[in-house]
Amino acid sequence: MSEDRPRPPSTVPTLTEVVAVPGRPAAPAARTAAVAAEAAAPTPPAARPVDTRLLPTEDELVQRVLAALQQQVDLVLEFRVRELMSPILARAADSVVREARTELARSLREVVSRAVAEELRRQREG
Repeated sequence: MSEDRPRPPSTVPTLTEVVAVPGRPAAPAARTAAVAAEAAAPTPPAARPVDTRLLPTEDELVQRVLAALQQQVDLVLEFRVRELMSPILARAADSVVREARTELARSLREVVSRAVAEELRRQREG
């Protein structure tokens, strides 16, 4: 070390102390009170060092991202399929109902026709 450097002071002032600097006026009382209030305020806890063993590996991150992405894709896909299939299913249902009505009407006509023919046969024999 070089000998021409000044030596550090034997005591170091704390933040709550008012230090007079030669050639400058002393701090006003309000400033001194504010400095004291700041010093009395609780300090936030120091950041703890990160334990790298607790951090996820690259493969774990990939799996997490893929799982989250898969959920989003599933939701969007389900929504889009429902949206696209709705009109198709509505048309198919309408077609099935029309065909069922037609078939039911045909069957009903046959049943009524047989019943009338049977009743007429009974009356003739009667």
